[in-house]
Amino acid sequence: MLNLFADKAMRGRYLDLMEKCLNNTIYDDPSLHSGIFDQQAREQGLDCPRTAHTMIGTRRLRNLRTLTETILAERIPGDLIETGVWRGGACILMRAVLMAWKCTDRKVWVADSFAGVPPPDLATYPADDGDVGRLYQLKELAIPQEEVQANFRRYDLLDDQVQFLKGWFRDTLPTAPFERLALMRLDGDLYESTDVALRSLYPKLSPGGFVIVDDYGAIAPCRQAVTDFRTEKGITEPIQDIDGSGVYWRKRA
Repeated sequence: MLNLFADKAMRGRYLDLMEKCLNNTIYDDPSLHSGIFDQQAREQGLDCPRTAHTMIGTRRLRNLRTLTETILAERIPGDLIETGVWRGGACILMRAVLMAWKCTDRKVWVADSFAGVPPPDLATYPADDGDVGRLYQLKELAIPQEEVQANFRRYDLLDDQVQFLKGWFRDTLPTAPFERLALMRLDGDLYESTDVALRSLYPKLSPGGFVIVDDYGAIAPCRQAVTDFRTEKGITEPIQDIDGSGVYWRKRA
């Protein structure tokens, strides 16, 4: 395996296959709700797959891979984290990239309640009123930690470079046991979840590191949390669109 990944082309082919498997486009996996496989919807991450290990779609998966490979190529220091992981597919891809690049000195942090989206705290975060505040009722978003671990194991990627942070973000992220991050991927939907993640993690993000926000273009409270945080902190780095929903920016300092 190590000799295989010494070849850049073979490393790329392995990661291409990982993307297809994680998104389950390789078997035309249908939507959980419609029972139909829609290639365009899967490309954009607009459906909830029946069996795929991620719902972020092909374009956001490729963006995550590209940015992860960038921090490795440029040696931006720090670990990687996703906040809100569902079945774990995005985190599995990050771990696969580390393995393919033979990187042994970074960890992938898998942060989730493993019990779904929290009920909205409207007294503190009134922006979470409305549809986003009812996401906690969707049982299909509550994936137990044991299932996510089993999904890592399916790809032979569950090891000590994968660390789990179980609980509501307000309880786990402010005291998360790492000093530096090179990449933070936020997929918490709510204003609260996005705000807590930004306030807890952004100070630990290395210069040159990346922030990815999965729901920026799709969920208004998430977008507002990003806007409010960037305004408060004077962050002016340009926001780059991925697919109409996900965005990212690169930290300068």
